[in-house]
Amino acid sequence: MEKHAPISALPAPVGSVPTAPKQKCKCRQAGFVKRLTSSVVLACLLYTAFNTFVPERLLPGQVGEISPFEAGCPQTDVLVPSKNHELWSNLTRQIASEDFKKQAVGWLSGAVQIPTESFDDFGPVGQDPRWEVFKPFHAYLKTTFPLVHTTLKRTEVNTYGLIYEWVATEDSFLKPILLAAHQGRTAVETLLQNGFQPKRNLVLAFGFDEEVSGYQGAGELSKVLEEKYGKDGIALIVDEGVGFSEQYGTYVAGPGIAEKGFLNVQVEVKAPGGHSSVPPPHTSIGILSALLVHFEKNPFEVHLSRAQPVYATLQCIAEHGKDVPDRFRKLVKKSTESDRALKKLEAVVLKDNLIKSLVGTTQAIDIVRGGVKSNALPEQAWAVVNHRISVTSSVAELKKRDVKLLAPIAHKFNLSYTAFGAQITEDGAPAHGSLILSDLSRGGLDPAPVTPTGADAHPYKLLSGTIKATFNAYRGELDRDTSEIVVAPSMMSGNTDTKSYWNLTQHIYRYSHLNEGKNDNPLARGIHTVNEHVEVEAWLEMIQFFVTLILNADESLEI
Repeated sequence: MEKHAPISALPAPVGSVPTAPKQKCKCRQAGFVKRLTSSVVLACLLYTAFNTFVPERLLPGQVGEISPFEAGCPQTDVLVPSKNHELWSNLTRQIASEDFKKQAVGWLSGAVQIPTESFDDFGPVGQDPRWEVFKPFHAYLKTTFPLVHTTLKRTEVNTYGLIYEWVATEDSFLKPILLAAHQGRTAVETLLQNGFQPKRNLVLAFGFDEEVSGYQGAGELSKVLEEKYGKDGIALIVDEGVGFSEQYGTYVAGPGIAEKGFLNVQVEVKAPGGHSSVPPPHTSIGILSALLVHFEKNPFEVHLSRAQPVYATLQCIAEHGKDVPDRFRKLVKKSTESDRALKKLEAVVLKDNLIKSLVGTTQAIDIVRGGVKSNALPEQAWAVVNHRISVTSSVAELKKRDVKLLAPIAHKFNLSYTAFGAQITEDGAPAHGSLILSDLSRGGLDPAPVTPTGADAHPYKLLSGTIKATFNAYRGELDRDTSEIVVAPSMMSGNTDTKSYWNLTQHIYRYSHLNEGKNDNPLARGIHTVNEHVEVEAWLEMIQFFVTLILNADESLEI
């Protein structure tokens, strides 16, 4: 048998600049993993807003109930509308026209000029006047999308949440599809302009506070939707996500099929006060510092498993990436059956901090407070630790870990210890202060149920075939039955409004068909900062995708 050295260094992508021999292995591996990272995070917007509030309804029993993904990343066929093929062809040409381009750009540019920012300290709707900025936005929608507002049934929820229902022309037992991404309005208006009438109900659901958790928006919309359509009453949901980019010579689309959970933990230390001229060996701030250092000295162990969406992404990159190094391709394929190969793969890919963060549970100390005066001993000091929970873990497992982790420090400083409402140390025992762990996240959020992608997952097949058809059509190849784009299951590191919709369907996708080109940086379009933007051609192709999705779903009898 031919023997090979361990894969500690991988060949660089085709076209990379050779490096000096001394740095050869390190630099080439870093280059590969950097490119690989861009593929893994195709569906990850890396939202930076830490969601403090979550819907009260949680599904803790679903956590961890996921199965390994299919090896080899099988692909579905291109799916083009058949009954509505002529309409779809005409719409494709219309979307590519200069007149439509001007109209679509006008729709988007007008919307973003209305200030609808959301802030973490917003109060309830009806009490905080800052929510009223949505009134002119709603007025803009009515004038800009007149057919949507005269044809679809419109329901206001909690004043600023909007549900639009496009009722089928005849009674149908088919489940409706739900679009939460805002391109849905544009696609529906375009379809209405061309006389389309659906045979399957279509629902548009738009919250207004997703950036500050969605508690008042999607959290309330979900109650209305579930009351009307029932549990599992929706065929599939598509919400915001990224899209596709060129990776190692192949275009790869990454619909998000999962989201990590989260929990914000407040770590609070209380100690006797007094004058700072007669200090104890450790003040509450000093003790808190020791606790926080202990947190950072003990990060979560991270392991790559076959049940994680990131592993599915790696399978697709290895199977279909034209320029992926052969040895890495072989390692990924071997890892489907060999635990030893899986550990080798883990050692390579987890060197990248972003991939490591997607796979495992993370902790970040984001807020620290303590002390009120320079000559007064602080009686209280506290910090907030934000956790993003791996899809293979849970809120309960995380809490158990945090409680155990800090117990030795509580003992060292002789603190009474209470965690998440439970007394950890003996009640009434002598102590020089107290340590209190509390949940700031309304119970936290378990990781989202992983969307099925197997052979029987017809909604995933429909989405995948639609992605391929859209990719072809926007490049002038309407009737081509193969496609150069690969669809790879991926995941989100942040949370979308779909966290409120778990009861409505198993089939939730975070995807917007945004063309990232050859860009290695998923944040290059200025997400959450100055000059956030999208290229005009990318915007038009997104509209093409949602038009195609609506038409394909309307014809399907399998979802």
